[in-house]
Amino acid sequence: MTGRRGFLGLAFALAATPAALPARAQSAMDPNRAAAFIQATGNELVAAINAGLSGSARRERVAAILRRAVDVEGTGRFVLGRWWRAASSAEQQEYLRLFEETLIRNLAARFGEFQGVAFQLGRSQQRTEDDVLVTTIVQRPGSAAISLDWRVAEVNGQPRIVDLVAEGTSLRLTQRSEYSSVIQRGGNQVAALLAAMRNQVAQMEARER
Repeated sequence: MTGRRGFLGLAFALAATPAALPARAQSAMDPNRAAAFIQATGNELVAAINAGLSGSARRERVAAILRRAVDVEGTGRFVLGRWWRAASSAEQQEYLRLFEETLIRNLAARFGEFQGVAFQLGRSQQRTEDDVLVTTIVQRPGSAAISLDWRVAEVNGQPRIVDLVAEGTSLRLTQRSEYSSVIQRGGNQVAALLAAMRNQVAQMEARER
């Protein structure tokens, strides 16, 4: 369960075709609505990052924004992939809880590292019938600008982020491969992944004290 260095660590990969997504209520996503959603979410994130809050307060505010904006459950189920069906109901519930905890903590911590960040909205294009790709240019003090592409789908009647592609790399597929490797090394048991995720959460909590 390795991380990504630098700004790529912000990205979580949710890519793939609509057929690969979990069975959740979806409908066609309007490009203008998707762009407006990313604009609003980006503005919220930038305001939270640049508000001059303490580290813990900044992480909490960013985490709250991400929980509203990201399709965490759909992401988690996709990342677990074929092992979702192999997990018991109790394991599925614990996995989704741990996945949200690790995802939100990681992203909030990474976003919080880039005070002074700004972003510019680029083009929006229909990625598939169900989602739209919105391009943004993120500017960081003292570093080169980076292109981030956000895939937005309508989930249960609301726009949600279902992919973030950094410099052409969609990290959800990478995370899916890493999770699968942990399970396979643990004798094809989802319990091995859950143990690793519990340890990861404990390490995050220790760093935040």
